Amino acid sequence: MCGLVGIFDCKGLATPDRDLIVRMSNRLRHRGPDGEGYLIAPGIALGHRRLSIIDPARGAQPLYNEDGSVAVIFNGCIYNFRAIRTALQAAGHLFKTDCDTEVIVHAWEEWGTDCVTHFRGMFAFAVWDATQETLFLARDRLGKKPLYYAELPTGRIVFGSELKALLVDPEISRDIDPYAVDDFFAYGYIPDPRTIYRSVAKLPPGHVLLVRRGSRPRLSCYWDLIFAPRQQSEAEACEGLIGHLNDAVAVRLVSDVPLGAFLSGGVDSSAVVASMSRCSNKEVSCFSVEFGVRGFDESDYAREVAERYHASHVVDKVDPADLLSLDG
Repeated sequence: MCGLVGIFDCKGLATPDRDLIVRMSNRLRHRGPDGEGYLIAPGIALGHRRLSIIDPARGAQPLYNEDGSVAVIFNGCIYNFRAIRTALQAAGHLFKTDCDTEVIVHAWEEWGTDCVTHFRGMFAFAVWDATQETLFLARDRLGKKPLYYAELPTGRIVFGSELKALLVDPEISRDIDPYAVDDFFAYGYIPDPRTIYRSVAKLPPGHVLLVRRGSRPRLSCYWDLIFAPRQQSEAEACEGLIGHLNDAVAVRLVSDVPLGAFLSGGVDSSAVVASMSRCSNKEVSCFSVEFGVRGFDESDYAREVAERYHASHVVDKVDPADLLSLDG
């Protein structure tokens, strides 16, 4: 988990306030304890908080192309980055790191707005192309990584990984959206693209926002679910499900830091741990919480799964009474 923030002046070249972008970034300190970085230039400011997963030593952000004209700030993982990197190197692009972030920069140079169609992963990112004076925001297909943005009357675009980062900007209106309140009480959350504030939107899953200086922002969808009928037997469906699960888990095991699984004892997490044990030649690490409340605690099931797959299993015991007594 990383955090990104940015300010783009669509109309002019006034350099954004450095103090403002730093304060916005500081609101996301919890998302990225391993480092911070900034790009501040006429009309644009980017800030990033990093949690190091791949190439910890060289993956600081913003990350740039060869001549420094294209920069990216990124939250997430591009699981197929090695295959993309190979294709981009064959096209003549030079890489300075082994980080998945760098493929975004060169993919933008090679494919422009179509770059997102090549990425397999969970992501929210911002690309700044100084030569084209263009800001490109993108969110993954299912919206696993968040991205909020606001278009201000002054012509600025302000964006960030969390709503509270945007609220640091005093120009963001705090007027409540009554439809969002309606949605919250109806669904228990506020669906995209609304937020609780009228002035701020969430970039919907599978969408990109292209902003060129002097032009209106352009929102477009690059992917959506397709519900098409498919004839197959139960055995074929089961085989396909297991194959997709193993494939999905395998690509997520690429990391330069230790990985583990949160094991609740339910069907989903148990299936993931089982798949991890099949896809990895290393001992799987998993973590569980024991509540000690009959009817809610599933730690016995978690232990059974961990024992079956010979996993390293850490159990943290939590007393609900202790949680209720915590201050704040």
